[in-house]
Amino acid sequence: MRALAVAMALAIGAGPAAVSPAHAQKTGGMPIIRDTEIEQLLRDYATPILKAAGMAKQNVKVVVLNDRAFNAFVMDGRHIFINAGALFDAKTPNEVIGVFAHETGHLAGGHLLKLREQLASAQTASIVAMLLGVGAAVAGARAGSGGGNIGAAAILAPQSAIQRSLLAYVRTQEDSADHAGAKFLQATGQSGRGMVELFKRLSSDALFNSRYIDPYMQSHPMPAERVAALNTLVKASPYFNTKDSDALQARHDMMRAKLAGFLERSDTVARRYPLGDHSLPARYARAISAYRHTDLRQAIAQIDGLIQAQPANPYFYELKGQALLEGGRATEAVAPLRQAAQLSRGAPLIQMMLAQALIGTNNAKSAEEAVALLRGALLREPEAPQAYTQLAMAYGRKGDLAQADLASAQAAFSRGDMMTARQLASRAKTRLPIGSPAWVQADDIVNLKPTNARN
Repeated sequence: MRALAVAMALAIGAGPAAVSPAHAQKTGGMPIIRDTEIEQLLRDYATPILKAAGMAKQNVKVVVLNDRAFNAFVMDGRHIFINAGALFDAKTPNEVIGVFAHETGHLAGGHLLKLREQLASAQTASIVAMLLGVGAAVAGARAGSGGGNIGAAAILAPQSAIQRSLLAYVRTQEDSADHAGAKFLQATGQSGRGMVELFKRLSSDALFNSRYIDPYMQSHPMPAERVAALNTLVKASPYFNTKDSDALQARHDMMRAKLAGFLERSDTVARRYPLGDHSLPARYARAISAYRHTDLRQAIAQIDGLIQAQPANPYFYELKGQALLEGGRATEAVAPLRQAAQLSRGAPLIQMMLAQALIGTNNAKSAEEAVALLRGALLREPEAPQAYTQLAMAYGRKGDLAQADLASAQAAFSRGDMMTARQLASRAKTRLPIGSPAWVQADDIVNLKPTNARN
């Protein structure tokens, strides 16, 4: 029913609103961005807010979506989703932190659970309204002329009222999340100025058209009202004039440059970061763009310049290794990726890329090291289909076909391809010692009930 469909869309979009930098992954058909540097920065943004909200132990993760639109939302109690577009457009760390504070307000307030309850109520009310409308139509038909029109009006009017009721409920949640977000920012000694400035920018177009908008049919408070209320709220904080540290702003600028280099066209990067800009973020963006769009040799020279400027930065070594690996030079990629893994203290995504380079050397000894790296990485990233795929290749290089089949089955399972997963697991069972841990893992996949399949 229309009221339910509208409300479900609101539940997905609650909050202000691939090719990936290091790894691409798809969840539910939507590409997400996996990158150690970006994820670490966003964790640093979100962790104090989550702690202030009493959610530090709930393992809430930030997920970056490869979408240029400005949006952020929550869909469960374990993830905050934010579009790459929001990171592009946020000029300061405080703006992103403000978004996280707002979304944490949704999580801490239990808004998703409450919205589901409201949806259930609306669905029941919608059915009753529909029945009443049908009854009115029947009564009108029996009474004579005009009965059909009366019935249609009786059906549509309650539906519209229900929709308005749900939208009003969601607007209340948004206002509540704004207040909670401001509270969390103050508790962490941070300003709410970034959240206000962000809403001001986002609302400019909406304000221009607001005279044509029915304020009772909006899922969020009207922009002018929302910005004014939020501005009053955050100005009362003693931390309103607190600014981000220079170090945090520098990391933020590097993140935006990295996203630009990987996700934008080369001419767009050139306009955004012209050759006359010698800042580190500009050089970072141009180096990434060069390896993706132009000459690998020129790109490596630029990346080497970055490494010379910051020899302890693991992400510059990671970039060099990635460029070499994707350029078909796996053997040369091993050394910088090994350095990146060491400097990042064994970041699992970097370990996966190092393992991929080792496998690409077509060396049995290197394959042995790749197996160890991938198994270690999977302990921290158990839902990584690409890691299982690489693990299968590494076992194949070693000639261990049983473990290769099992890893391939686990990769298919992680992708949701249950038919392939069962076939590969069945074959693995014939090659593994009966009752061994690997045999049990394969058997679990084979015997997984069809109701749990996602294919």
